Amino acid sequence: MRHNALVPSAIFGDPADWPPHDMIGLSGEFSTTVVVEAYRTGVFPMPVDAERWPQLDAEVAFAWFSPMRRGILPLDGLRVSRSLRKMTRRYRVTRDRAFDEVMRRCGDPSREGAWINDDIRRVYGGLHDRGLAHSVEVWDGENRLVGGLYGVGIGGLFAGESMFHDPDHGRDASKVALVELVSVLTASAGQRLLDVQWCTPHLATLGVIEIDRSDYLTRLSAVLTTPAPDWRAPGHH
Repeated sequence: MRHNALVPSAIFGDPADWPPHDMIGLSGEFSTTVVVEAYRTGVFPMPVDAERWPQLDAEVAFAWFSPMRRGILPLDGLRVSRSLRKMTRRYRVTRDRAFDEVMRRCGDPSREGAWINDDIRRVYGGLHDRGLAHSVEVWDGENRLVGGLYGVGIGGLFAGESMFHDPDHGRDASKVALVELVSVLTASAGQRLLDVQWCTPHLATLGVIEIDRSDYLTRLSAVLTTPAPDWRAPGHH
């Protein structure tokens, strides 16, 4: 009997058969149904860059990933510096008040590595309408949206997708959004998993660690039946 694991997916197959690298497949199909099954299986999508993959069939639009080394943030491991703690008092923070705008700002094409396209906005907007995707918004004293993040929440899983901050008015605002996210996830009982996909040097400074794919799938299986946290909360300073 395998320890890790998830029941084989009708779409993504048995994790035991996935290739030993981060990308496990390509497809043209992209819908809320497929994306929900992906996250429940330990997989997430990224749009295919046609310039990078000119050899692919024109109908292939998305690559599906389950990293061999997965980035997660232990909920008791977030590093909040003294300066960041001060910044949390500078802003007003809300939840699920401006999901579409957070996605738009995260997908600003002028940002380096921008990847959020119209299909991503459409499908994740649909997930938000179903209560399966959430945003955290950070506002300054002039009521400007200066930072935020969004991601997918299924049971005890929260899969962070992207975050942003306004370089002119939102110093550390994306970090403030992350502090709020951890607060949401730790306020409710039950096992939870905060997935950040890949660990970057920046995320490592905040406490993100890497675990093996098999370890991630084991943890994911354990949290999917956890009741979702309560995202209904008033904004605060």
